[in-house]
Amino acid sequence: MNMLIQLFSKKIRALLACSLVALSGSVFTANATAAETIRVGHFSWPGYGFLYVNQHHNLSPDLNFEFTVIEDPVQLFALLGTNQLDVVFSTIEFGPILAAENMGSKLVALTNLGYGSDDIVVHPDIKSASDLKGKQVAVLEGGLSHIMMGIWLEQNGVKWNEVEMVNLVAGDAAAAMMSGQVAAAELWAPFNSEVLENLPGSRSVANSIEKYWLETGLIADAVFMSNDLLENRRDTALKALKALFLGVEHWRANSKVDNKVIADAVGFPIEDVDAIIGNGKLTNRVSDNDLRDGTLYMYTLEDTARFCGVLAGNPPFGQKNGQMNDHWDLTQKWWVNFGFMSSVTPSDTGHDCALVKEAL
Repeated sequence: MNMLIQLFSKKIRALLACSLVALSGSVFTANATAAETIRVGHFSWPGYGFLYVNQHHNLSPDLNFEFTVIEDPVQLFALLGTNQLDVVFSTIEFGPILAAENMGSKLVALTNLGYGSDDIVVHPDIKSASDLKGKQVAVLEGGLSHIMMGIWLEQNGVKWNEVEMVNLVAGDAAAAMMSGQVAAAELWAPFNSEVLENLPGSRSVANSIEKYWLETGLIADAVFMSNDLLENRRDTALKALKALFLGVEHWRANSKVDNKVIADAVGFPIEDVDAIIGNGKLTNRVSDNDLRDGTLYMYTLEDTARFCGVLAGNPPFGQKNGQMNDHWDLTQKWWVNFGFMSSVTPSDTGHDCALVKEAL
């Protein structure tokens, strides 16, 4: 059994062994109403704030959102798989892992795409990728940063296992970069800017605004739902998905107010939220010459439907209709490369794009 699956299975077994499990982390509930409660989990990130927008403005009065903030995605998915959460927001690459072990939940939809949010930053001494051979580079092991680093290395003639990958969360990776403990790191906002601004001579050698990353859609967030919600409370699952995109659309027209709502909810300074998610302008930005509006592109419901292949037309940024399957295959290819999975899993066993089609 691979390391990621071991982590998931161990936590799920521990939770199943208890008749009552107290959710750790911060919990926020809407005002008590007769509405149906949806239990939502996420870690701290502005891109996960749009159900807070929905709740703040009472856009879905028949739903009552109860939020749990836990910084460990493995714990979030364990709670999702044991029906202690209904919805989890996380980065998209966990889908194949969930499917491989039938962990009680599915990937439902993309929510946003990195548009400058992520960098690979190298130490001033590093002049080319080959200089990294034998050196330590920081990634969040088992996450998108791990895959982005592996792809970039091999695109530049260095095998991923010719470097020593060190598992560090972004804040620790930034500190390790500035102290010279690691020679490179994959970092997301605001930690990438922190290093580039405070370590003279450091530079970005790859950024998620570049064509390859946009076209592959690799650096993306997604929404996951429990099988219980999808199979036994389908109407509620549909309402929850619609509520998410109602929050996004409200934010597009009211970003100044809603960015503050999101900042308060996820515990980020408003300046960082403004920089990360911007003001919601719908522009199909495809080059560095285009006006940047934040470092994330928030998908519309139609965008994600096209990515899923349940609506005619192509998603933005050169992506193609039905690319969900290609994205799935790309991520699990790297899980196999890294030894985290021994075989691949068909994408249709692990996502429920039909819910997106129903939401349309």
